[in-house]
Amino acid sequence: MTPIEWPVRTERLSLRGYTRDDLAALWAYEQLPQVQHWLGWAPRTRDELRDAMEDKSSNTTHVMVRLASTVIGHVMVMPRDSWAQTDVAIRAEGLEAELGWMFDPTYGGQGYATEAVRATIELCFDQLKLRRVHAGCFADNTASWRLMERLGLRREEHSRSTALHRDGTWHDGFTYALLREEWLTSP
Repeated sequence: MTPIEWPVRTERLSLRGYTRDDLAALWAYEQLPQVQHWLGWAPRTRDELRDAMEDKSSNTTHVMVRLASTVIGHVMVMPRDSWAQTDVAIRAEGLEAELGWMFDPTYGGQGYATEAVRATIELCFDQLKLRRVHAGCFADNTASWRLMERLGLRREEHSRSTALHRDGTWHDGFTYALLREEWLTSP
């Protein structure tokens, strides 16, 4: 992936790549039951979280969201190849990314997630030159899909009873996406 010019600044926030110094702040809120409830993968220990954050094989960019000097969130940019027919697949390499996020609930309801994910989408299209971003969530995760809709992502899929939750029940899922040209022409 193209190197990112850090920090990325918004009106109230500063975004930068993960450093080992972020681990304590991340663990403080990522281990909370209300945060882990919706995560696809929930770290059971601080060491598991550290290993995931420092795993270079996934090629994931971990965007740390800071309010002043406090880490209040984390947005993941997970690069993907776009689907393509075999004979043109090389032209589709690394052109999209899956986004995921988690935020400290202490800072909820103040627009920080919207501001941070908006800046991350901008980074994906401007700096990384991606053509498409997408994200998914449990349909019951109202806060997540409302965030996607506020940012102009389009619901592409509503899958019925597709995701097994760790509580043992099956949930519907939503997939949202946005193309670069849609982002550039949005108000």
